[in-house]
Amino acid sequence: MRRQVLSILVENTSGLLSHVSGLFSRRGYNIDSISAGVTADPRFTRITIVTSGDELLLEQIEKQVAKLCDVVDVKILEPHASVTRELMLVKISAKPPKERKSIFTLHDMIEHFHGKTVDETPDSVVVEVTGNTDKLDSFLENIMVDYEILELARTGLTGLSRRADDVILINEQGERI
Repeated sequence: MRRQVLSILVENTSGLLSHVSGLFSRRGYNIDSISAGVTADPRFTRITIVTSGDELLLEQIEKQVAKLCDVVDVKILEPHASVTRELMLVKISAKPPKERKSIFTLHDMIEHFHGKTVDETPDSVVVEVTGNTDKLDSFLENIMVDYEILELARTGLTGLSRRADDVILINEQGERI
């Protein structure tokens, strides 16, 4: 089983995300992560989907997504040829642990993972951590040794290819240039 990241450029129309995710559910394909947002050109939205399967299934998913009417372009984001990131917000109990297992304080751990404290109350700390999925998972593993996680939210992976020669340009008439 292999994991694949798809970057899908689509026309920015209502119900679009539902249309794309509906393809996955109708066909029984799994979505591990999904994120979407309008591009610099408001006519288009970029959807990043992480899915997994064997080679044949992943090839089938790519072809099926490309056939959707509002899809302009589909790229596979290979790890060596792309930049991907995920954002995570974690609400951590500020109560000192009863028994310390780690030599790091909470703020040491946040700094070590290049996180940022975005909110602090007497009973909790909300931390923002950005990076690849492995970094976020590692942060959670380390924090859970000593601290209680109260809430957690992750954006899902988003990414772009590193190359400039694969950028799709579209004129005012909607034609590729």
